[in-house]
Amino acid sequence: MTTALLVAQGAPAQETAAPAEPAREDLYYVGLIGSLVQLRSLESAITDDQDEITDVVADSADLNTASLIIGGHISELFHAEIRLGGGLSEAKVRNDLTISLDYFASWFFGIHYPLTDFAHGYAQFGFTHLQGEAELTNPDANRNSRYDDLAGDFPDSSFSASWLIGLDLELFDNAYLVLEGGKLFEDTVTDVTGYQFSSGLRYEF
Repeated sequence: MTTALLVAQGAPAQETAAPAEPAREDLYYVGLIGSLVQLRSLESAITDDQDEITDVVADSADLNTASLIIGGHISELFHAEIRLGGGLSEAKVRNDLTISLDYFASWFFGIHYPLTDFAHGYAQFGFTHLQGEAELTNPDANRNSRYDDLAGDFPDSSFSASWLIGLDLELFDNAYLVLEGGKLFEDTVTDVTGYQFSSGLRYEF
């Protein structure tokens, strides 16, 4: 009698148990992010009123991009993805140099780890192919002498290693806010490096 009563009491608990969440390794995802890309390791000439060079200074410039992300979870810890993006604005360097990114495509392999019930940290390494242009007006002026190697196709080395670290925060079921930063590219000819700082949304399905 006692055994039957215990079984009867336990039955409703089994019926109302929440279904198990799908393993993350079974999920794919898509995302859309916006990025600030900071171009570093530039050098600019400072000139006087007669266009004579008085100093050479380290310089940087910013532009904006947008990227579509398509990926999948290989396991509970590892994932792979591709990113397709393009420039939304141009980077205006001092004097007469303007840099734009027409498009880029990245492939990443990464590891992610749960930090809380609703947040994961992740790190990714991969490669990026990109194409852009550096437009230089008044190329003969002394103030633009440090830009001679940049004018034309940008960057000179269109294939580069890339990395990033990030944090995703679950907003609701399978929808995440992502925050990340890292290196998009490094031009091995001119040493100009592009670092990206991004935020956006990702949905897993």
